[in-house]
Amino acid sequence: MAAALRGTLVTLVKGLGGARMHQLASRPLSVSASLCGQETPPPRADSTFKVTMVPGDGVGPELMTAVKDVFKAGDIPVEFEEFHLSEVQNMANEEKLEQVLTSMRNNRVAIKGKIHTPMEYKGELASYEMKLRRKLDLFANVVHVNSLQGYNTRHNNLDLVIIREQTEGEYSSLEHESTAGVIECMKIITREKSRRIAKFAFDYATKKGRNKVTAVHKANIMKLGDGLFLQSCAEVAELYPKIKYETIIIDNCCMQLVQNPYQFDVLVMPNLYGNIIDNLAAGLVRTRDLGGYCTTGDFVHAVVANLRHRPAQ
Repeated sequence: MAAALRGTLVTLVKGLGGARMHQLASRPLSVSASLCGQETPPPRADSTFKVTMVPGDGVGPELMTAVKDVFKAGDIPVEFEEFHLSEVQNMANEEKLEQVLTSMRNNRVAIKGKIHTPMEYKGELASYEMKLRRKLDLFANVVHVNSLQGYNTRHNNLDLVIIREQTEGEYSSLEHESTAGVIECMKIITREKSRRIAKFAFDYATKKGRNKVTAVHKANIMKLGDGLFLQSCAEVAELYPKIKYETIIIDNCCMQLVQNPYQFDVLVMPNLYGNIIDNLAAGLVRTRDLGGYCTTGDFVHAVVANLRHRPAQ
């Protein structure tokens, strides 16, 4: 499985003429990254970048082997600092987690496979995925949805960005059984983090030359929680008069993305909505089939889809 992926990617990298890291980063692929607001570190004196690698579970280890082969074939100056972290293979403890966190903080760039949550997990404690996000303050998940030239995608010339706040909301790991047969799951929305993700979205739009930011919400029902998110976005929008600002209810957003995705430019939203919308958007450009779509949780599944289903040419 990894061999097939390796062969495809090595061919791609060689076709780029031995491209360096900055050249690969500019390729029009549909990918996402989790950000904590820090700049990418400069290379070391020997012009080598140091990157933390966590293979994770499932096909993760095979995938990372392919990644290393691709970087080698492209003559990309990267040294991988590898850690094996897994909650389902008895390869995880707080000490090892701290080692991974220290490496990520030092290198400020990491590539990670899926770390599976154990089946017996009851939601009473944060998973290692959540711990990594929170301790590193990886608050912004950025998905660039971009039609890949040369492939028969469902929508051609599509170019939009989904920005998701991923440290609070419904995925706060705050749920419990208050009484027999009754589960309470808390959704946390704060002004501080809502304003921060809104500012990130508007800054992104400004730096990338984009014209519009759309806040996605459900404030018509969750008037306090999503109402606070929407109010925070509106306050930040006033600081960026050159960027058009709109709002849309999550229900309508899903329908509009299917009917006419070209109307959107940059979308910003709370955690759960972003998890749904970025998967929907991936289907618009078939990037899961191409293996080009990735989030912190779904990159492994994208690779599996790529290996099982060839895209229509």
